[in-house]
Amino acid sequence: MGNREKTILYIHGMGGGGDSRIPSILSEHIDGIVVRTYSFDPEIAERQISGWVRELSPVLIIGESLGSLNAIAIKGIPHILVSPALNAPLYFGGLAFLSLIPGVTMLLDRIYRPAEGDRQKIHFTYGIMRKYPALRRKAMENSTLAGSKDAFFAFFGTHDHYRKSGIVSIRTYRKYFGDTFTLYSGTHFMEEEFVRTILVGKIREFI
Repeated sequence: MGNREKTILYIHGMGGGGDSRIPSILSEHIDGIVVRTYSFDPEIAERQISGWVRELSPVLIIGESLGSLNAIAIKGIPHILVSPALNAPLYFGGLAFLSLIPGVTMLLDRIYRPAEGDRQKIHFTYGIMRKYPALRRKAMENSTLAGSKDAFFAFFGTHDHYRKSGIVSIRTYRKYFGDTFTLYSGTHFMEEEFVRTILVGKIREFI
């Protein structure tokens, strides 16, 4: 295989980017990991990511947290998902009206301000938040439940605090993708020991 054929496209979660922790660790063990910062606006992100898929012809897509929706929407390529936040778009869409209250967008932008560096800029406007349910619908059209032949596998942390709210839900994942997942004894933000062992191992298995 040439290098182009071995490319793995990593789609970061909310506020992540080109210098995100997990793909940086993966790059120490596996060649061909590519991660790029995309827009928080899902319509712009779709165009960006589609362009990267055409450019890179990846053999595997890895989606993290909210980025898992962008990953699932890509058809014809195997998918590995880390802490997939499949229900986050429903919360964004349902709570979008709050951003119309003066000061709320500014407050949320401050709370969820990403770390310094090559990171996704987050802006909770009504228009952007209302676009997220459409992203979820498109992603689920490529689910196993909908007849997709793509391969899917997900990792969930036993101490993932987003599972309490339902933003991350094993039940939802199982509905759409079956029992193609495993639990690890960690948080939403997969700890380094699990990245180096179970995630690296699954990637090698897939490619």
